[in-house]
Amino acid sequence: MRFGIKTLDEFDLRGKTVLCRVDINQPVDRATGTLKSTARIEACIPTLRELSDGGAKVVILAHQGSDIEYKNYYSTEPHAAVLTRLLGREVAWLDDVCGPEARRRIAALRDGELLLLDNVRFLAEEQTLFEQKLRLTHAQQAETLLVRKLAPLADLYVNDAFAAAHRDQPSLCGFEQVLPSAMGRLFEREYCVLSQLMEAPERPCVFVLGGAKIADAFLMMETALEKGIADRVLTGGLAANILLIAAGRDIGAGSREFIEKSNYGPFIDKAKALYAAHSARIVLPTDLAWTEDGRRREAPLDALPADITALDIGSATAQAYQAEIAAAKTVFVNGPMGVFEESETELGTKAVWEALGATAAYTVVGGGDSLTATAKYGMKDRISYLCTGGGALIRFLTGEELPVVKALRHGATL
Repeated sequence: MRFGIKTLDEFDLRGKTVLCRVDINQPVDRATGTLKSTARIEACIPTLRELSDGGAKVVILAHQGSDIEYKNYYSTEPHAAVLTRLLGREVAWLDDVCGPEARRRIAALRDGELLLLDNVRFLAEEQTLFEQKLRLTHAQQAETLLVRKLAPLADLYVNDAFAAAHRDQPSLCGFEQVLPSAMGRLFEREYCVLSQLMEAPERPCVFVLGGAKIADAFLMMETALEKGIADRVLTGGLAANILLIAAGRDIGAGSREFIEKSNYGPFIDKAKALYAAHSARIVLPTDLAWTEDGRRREAPLDALPADITALDIGSATAQAYQAEIAAAKTVFVNGPMGVFEESETELGTKAVWEALGATAAYTVVGGGDSLTATAKYGMKDRISYLCTGGGALIRFLTGEELPVVKALRHGATL
């Protein structure tokens, strides 16, 4: 048992029917019905292989698509083909979640066989509005359709979906109320890596925070600074622009207009308080880049044209950040430095990722855009640890007990 949660080491798997909740949510190319990335699927392969090799009858539960926009939902059928290829054994797929055919197929599984059910978010009880409006307790989640129909067929529940651990939905928190439960190997590793990052990072510890998710960036920044986790915080993206405004620097009328139109104005006051308290450890860009007639332009802060929209950190800042990363012993990165999808504005992000690949420090990268950047710049095998979590990662770093962690601790008592 680790962190009050049981691991796979504590169970004899042979002949047991195991419900395994994974997070294999990936971008889908709807024109071809294929997945644009397989990173999250690859991450859960060790757990699924261990379950199958151990003789378990493995039932895989997963979602696909945003839980806010129902039109973004998609079948998990393409995922079964990828799982089959990566595991080197068949992963059957069924166009059902908990109906009569799903229950029949589960009951007919033989030792070592794997079955992937369809998107759990096709069920209303797995959707965000259901979660946010009803706010069911974990005990009440055990009474939902999904849990009532599938739990009686299973001997064990395994959660390997750390990336969804901040969600409070039946497939994630309901089964632990009625079944012995364990965390999978991916969940276990992510919990261990992030706990080490929070509690005892090798120093100097540098956080690099960027991207467009302002609330997340400031939440992580505040926690890392106030708890003394980070010795330095390098800033990029919208977070850096807001901090620059808070510090009294001019970043261009276009940048300010975007922040105001996006309703990020309230974060300026938050940034002022944060910068006033921790300015010695917060590193701001000294130059910024924008585009003009399709070409990259950049200038120091005191020489920026009045009407520009900053889209990236400048070359001088990028070099300074590379030096900070090179001198660190631990580096955590969440979010790109600018609009890295475009060649004209990727310099800052590319420079940071190249520094991550070159350093001997222990490096942790998390968040969707950060994983995309890692793949784009070919750094997958040069990063110490790639965290699949986005929202879960951020909330974990604040010290919040995640709903799935709480549920798994309960499941450890059964």
